[in-house]
Amino acid sequence: MKQHLNTLFVTTDGAYIAKDGQAIAVRIEQETRLRVPIHHLGGIVCFGRVSCSPPAMAACAEAGVAITYMTEHGRFLARVSGFTPGNVLLRRQQYRVADDSDGSADIARSLIAAKIANSRSVVLRAIRDNPHSPHRSTLQATAARLGSCLDDVIDCPNLESLRGLEGDAARSYFDVFSNLITTTEKGFLFNGRSRRPPLDNVNALLSFVYALLTHDTRAACEASGLDPAVGFLHRDRPGRPGLALDLMEELRSFLADRLVLSLINRRQVHPRGFTATESGAVRMDDRTRKTVLTTYQERKQRMITHPFLREKTTVGLIVHLQARLMARYLRNELDAYPAFIWK
Repeated sequence: MKQHLNTLFVTTDGAYIAKDGQAIAVRIEQETRLRVPIHHLGGIVCFGRVSCSPPAMAACAEAGVAITYMTEHGRFLARVSGFTPGNVLLRRQQYRVADDSDGSADIARSLIAAKIANSRSVVLRAIRDNPHSPHRSTLQATAARLGSCLDDVIDCPNLESLRGLEGDAARSYFDVFSNLITTTEKGFLFNGRSRRPPLDNVNALLSFVYALLTHDTRAACEASGLDPAVGFLHRDRPGRPGLALDLMEELRSFLADRLVLSLINRRQVHPRGFTATESGAVRMDDRTRKTVLTTYQERKQRMITHPFLREKTTVGLIVHLQARLMARYLRNELDAYPAFIWK
């Protein structure tokens, strides 16, 4: 049996997380609004002004439930967890491979190839779903360009060249991202990727969902005994979860980008749910944020056949399966890292 551990998202300003017996209670204005047994939780993510009692932190740390703090925009601030689990021999091997340029390039090649292939699949799906789109020829040209980039990646010998190809493919993909948006709402115009801060509604959605995915991939690394800070494509930088970002690359378009496009095209979110601050940053209101979180959790519960394992699993467990496959590769139990490719 496979159990999908839920993540508790707390988005209400002023909420207080407390320990209540063997459960976690969320209190707003001293009234308990939610009570969840600790053993039912895989993680807690707090957005904005949310506080947590020391006994609740201790109980979560002992149970292996990480508490992640985000800004109201979804930017990562900190993560509270107990002792780091994992096999020291696995981590030592991870560090050795990360220090070896050829070993890092082998893993990065698989990650980037999967990212480009999945981005291309998103574009091809848009062409199939909208055969009369005025952007059809542009999308077809982009799909061909991404296919060419994929061929180049497979033959690319070194890490720096791989990063260059990844950047070229990402630019080509986001150059046509606006053509994947079918709604006529003017509030969802997209003129390119902007990150810190997001400068339009679409970028606000992308950044927010990417933050959620980063939380999940980091938790998956920890649960698999890997060091989430030491990556192969993303090199070491203080405070950056390099390996979590590595694993996120292969899942961005499949899980995050498709979710954002679905939210916009199905009109589940509306321009009135976004406001621009004096600095130009765009923020979501509480209702929009909850809609995104609910849809994200629902998407994670959907069933899919894993392309490598050939087994049924939930979408939410893919990040954990990929982290475990990475660990198996580092232990020399697999000839190559089987990155996730959506079919």
